[in-house]
Amino acid sequence: MTRRVDGPGPAQGVPGRGVIGAATGMALGFAGWFGGFGAFLVVAALGALGWLAGHLVDRGTGLREFLDSLAGRRP
Repeated sequence: MTRRVDGPGPAQGVPGRGVIGAATGMALGFAGWFGGFGAFLVVAALGALGWLAGHLVDRGTGLREFLDSLAGRRP
């Protein structure tokens, strides 16, 4: 039996930004607690790279196009 809920919440089964932010915060907290500040920085950097890759995939932008736009070069 399924129940449909109307109103604010995840769109099409995708978790909202609050859930993603909370999960990221918990991962960084665990890394900082158990691994120290160095592990915290590694997890933060890898999380940022993962976010960037996901953002580029969602927009349909290739890495070369993204880097060219950062450098101010237009094709």
